[in-house]
Order: sequence, then structure tokens, then C-alpha cells
Amino acid sequence: MKNIRVQVLLFLFFLPVSALAQDMAVPAENLQALVSTAIANNPELRSSESRWKMYAAKARQASYPEDPMFMVKLQNMMAKDPFVFNRDPQSGIVFGVSQQLPLWGKLGLRKEMAKNESESYRWALEERKLELALMVREAYYKLWAVDKELALVDKSLKILDNLVTLNGLRSAAGQGSQQNIYKAGLEQSRMLAMQLSLQQQRRSIEANINYLLYRKPATNVGPIGDFTLPQIQVDSEKLLETALDKRPQLKSLSSLLQKAQAGRRLAQRELLPDVSLSAEYMLREPVTSGMVQDPGENMFSLGLSFNLPLWPGKREAMVAESVSETMMAQEELNAIKNSIGLAINQTVLEYERLRKTVELYRKGIVPQAEQSVQSAMIGYRAGKSEFSMILEGTMALFTYQRELFDAEADFMMKLARLEALTGTELLPARTADVQHLSSGTLAKNPE
Repeated sequence: MKNIRVQVLLFLFFLPVSALAQDMAVPAENLQALVSTAIANNPELRSSESRWKMYAAKARQASYPEDPMFMVKLQNMMAKDPFVFNRDPQSGIVFGVSQQLPLWGKLGLRKEMAKNESESYRWALEERKLELALMVREAYYKLWAVDKELALVDKSLKILDNLVTLNGLRSAAGQGSQQNIYKAGLEQSRMLAMQLSLQQQRRSIEANINYLLYRKPATNVGPIGDFTLPQIQVDSEKLLETALDKRPQLKSLSSLLQKAQAGRRLAQRELLPDVSLSAEYMLREPVTSGMVQDPGENMFSLGLSFNLPLWPGKREAMVAESVSETMMAQEELNAIKNSIGLAINQTVLEYERLRKTVELYRKGIVPQAEQSVQSAMIGYRAGKSEFSMILEGTMALFTYQRELFDAEADFMMKLARLEALTGTELLPARTADVQHLSSGTLAKNPE
């Protein structure tokens, strides 16, 4: 019986954690599908899209001048006989049209400003898609790590249960110790407490994913399938070049800078007057009263008027405002470029550290810990090692395996963050194991 127990323990030690977590009622989740659903349904993203469309509509309005004015008036009517037109040659009905036209170039600059502002919101929408996709990916890999650790806890509880039973058999034969049972029971209690904590973490991550996907908070999120860590060599300089070319946030700020530059040119043109054109046509009737003889010929008039920019302080303040706005946009763009460079460097360092950590745990620490436990089990069966060695080795192996899962999840999250920082996909091809999504299809200007 004792040998059977030892064989069961050895089987449990080297049984893959994934084999203990296959029987789940909810189907496995797909990262691509989760990100696509979030981008399609998230209300904050839809609000950003509506804001962009609103400013795009404003940009189309900016290309038109003010509406012309139409005028009708009764001119020079006599107060005692107001609707008689044949008593005074100056009386008549006047129809007029007037149109205010900005000085050449002003309308185009206003359109350019509105268009660049619209483009800034367009790229802000794409940046928001990147942020949302990153949050979904991070939650996805966190959930994977929690699921793996829950399965690892279940496996460790079964091992501890068998260790307690095995020690009980030895105690019955006068070879075991009651103290060993207490130690194993303590570790079981710690495992159960950890299990409760991990279950709470899973519910919290589930709620976060449902929030991002705009689903009911209690919606079940299925298990996360295993993935293969991609072997990608990253270079900070190349990633920064890619980010400067592809990152939507930089394009949004560049659009705001172009808007400010157009506003500066417009403010300088405001020093020059606008023009108004007018045309009037007067209908008259013949006058044959007394000494006045007038055939009543119709008359017309044409007019050209300018506003007088007599208050230079107002225009100079407009120019100063536009200059400050341009400098602000330029420095904000420089600051974001600088922060992106810093974030890329730090993330690359973390990425490389995690890659080496995963390799160290996979090829060194975990296999060595497994061999140590296996050796202790064989020695215990032969009566050459203590129960405490098996227990300590089991707990150490549990800790190392958990740290490996955390490192693998962090590795994938750092890769996802690099994709968000650069605004592009870093994996040349998508596999069934590792799914990613870029910022999505770039929204087109609504017509």
C-alpha cells in the first residue's frame, strides 16, 4: 500500500497542471474575439467615435461662407399716405442682396483648422482602441495565470492529502511522526487560503473583462488556453522609430500642432479687412403731380464695403494667443515623444528580463526542484530521507511553478504593451495559441 501511495505521489508531481484543469463547463476564450468585442461594444469607445464624427461635421461646415442676406424695403414713403408710390419720385420698393466674404485665404485657413482638429479626434479614437486592446490583453493573461495557479493549488492539495495518508500509514507502523501530519495540515490550510484569494482574483478579473466588453458583470469568462511564448528580438531604437511613425497619439498631437499653425496664419490675416458686396434694385412708378414729372424708371445700386480694423490691440492679442498655442502643441508633442522613448526602453528591459527568467525557470529551477522532490520521495520510500524533506521540496516546487506562470503572463503583457507603445503588431503571424489585435481598422472620414 505504501509503495502504491508513493507511485501516486510521483504521478501527481509530474502530471501537467493543464491536465487537471480540462473539465470546465465554459468553453475556452479567444483573445482576438475578446478584443474585437470590446472594440465593437465598449461605450467609451463609441462615445469617442461620436465625438470624432461631430468634429468631422464641423470641419465640413467651416468650408462655407456666411449665408447671403436678402432685403425688401419700402423706401421714402409719405407718412400721411404710406402705400402710394406715384406722389414722390424717390418712393419705391427696394429689393437687395448682400454677401459678406472673408479676405482671400481666411476661409481656407478656417477649414484647415477645423479639419486638423477633426483629425486629432480621429487619431485619438485609434489611440483609445490601442489602450482598450491592451487592457483586454493584460486582463486575459492575468486570468490565464490565475487559472494556472488555481489548478496548481488543486494539484498541490491532492499531493499534500496523499502525503498525510502516507505518513499516517508509516505512523501506524511506528515509522512516522504525528508532527509531520501537523506540518502537512498547516500547508494544506495555507493552500486553501491561497485558493480563496485566487478565486476572488478570478472573479475580479472576470468583472473587469466584462466591463471592458460592456457585458453583464456576472457573465462567466471561460478558461484561457495555453500559449507558446514568441521568440522575438526587440530593439529599442527600431521600436522608437516605429512608434514615431505609427503611434496614433503622436499623429493626434501633430494634427493639433498643424491646427495651431493654421490658427497663427489666420490671426495674422485678421489684421486685414473683410469685404461685403451688395446689390439693390428699386421699383418705381411714374409721378405726374403738380410740377413733378418723372417717368418712373427703375433704379439699381451696387456696393462694396470693408470693416475697419481700427483696434490693433485686439488683433495683436489674437496673434499672441496663436503663437502660444503653437508653442504649447509643439512642446506637448516633444514631451510625449520623450515619454514614449522612456516607456519603450523600460518595457524592453523588463521584456528581456522576463524572457531570461522564464528560460531559467523552465530549464533550470523547476526541473531541478522536480528532481529534488523525486529523489526525496525515492529516499523516503527506502527509509533514507525524512518526511520534512518531501514537504519542503513540495512547497518549494509549488512556489517555483507559480513564479514561472507569473513570469510567463508578465512576459506576454510586456509584449502587448510594446505593441501598444509602438502602435503596431510585433508578431509577424498569428497562431491559434497567441492572438493579438492591432489598433483596428482606421476609421474613415464620414462623408
